[in-house]
Amino acid sequence: MKESLQQSFIIEEECRKAASEHGFRRAIDNKGGWYRYGSTTAKGTIYLGAAEEAGPWFLALDHAGAVHELNEETANIPGPGIARYAFAEIGDLYPVLLRVYTLACTLPDAPLEEFQAQTRHLPGATEAERLRVERIGQDIFRGSLMTYWQERCPLTGIGDRALLRASHISPWSECPDDAERLNVHNGLLLSALWDAAFDKGLVTYDDNGRPEISSALTEVARSHLLAAGANLIPLTDNHRERLSWHRENLFNKVELRA
Repeated sequence: MKESLQQSFIIEEECRKAASEHGFRRAIDNKGGWYRYGSTTAKGTIYLGAAEEAGPWFLALDHAGAVHELNEETANIPGPGIARYAFAEIGDLYPVLLRVYTLACTLPDAPLEEFQAQTRHLPGATEAERLRVERIGQDIFRGSLMTYWQERCPLTGIGDRALLRASHISPWSECPDDAERLNVHNGLLLSALWDAAFDKGLVTYDDNGRPEISSALTEVARSHLLAAGANLIPLTDNHRERLSWHRENLFNKVELRA
């Protein structure tokens, strides 16, 4: 494949539209037919281009975290960034761009940076002041999980915001620092009933994202949980590491913590 991509007004407009509609509204430059865009809210930049107006269409990324979690097959084509992807039609690119923006907004340290900016000048001497700072952190954590999981419980598919909870895998009080408290890999976005069970160690998840339910739960409780649905949760190795801690330290320890 040639080093330079086809350029035309139609290709440029399609690239601009795709980038703008998915959060990358800042046009940066164009080199070799690759149009580069950035965002004021997401880390890294994206590169878009096409072999010709009918396709295929290409995406290149320079955000290592997004590349690692995107779970898309890379294309063996020359170009910018650390990974490149090919799509037969422009429409195939759109859902991938949405996921890229989601990941770039939450990985690796965006929530921590937002928390530090919001609390930098807040006092924390009294209990009330510390609770205020903690509430800011929990609100940021919830917002980050809503973005990361695209406002839907991955286990049940429930997307009603009032029924969604930001569930810490390692509890807030057990985390060694704010970076871990606010890390999206230390959380799952769960519907309220599953969150309550997970928080109490009555439910956990294996490395495949399959729920494991404690024998301490009654059949009635178990049936109500499963009635809401139980899909496999798509996990990364970062999630699996923390869930291993949850299984060892919280799951089925209800009696010990009572």
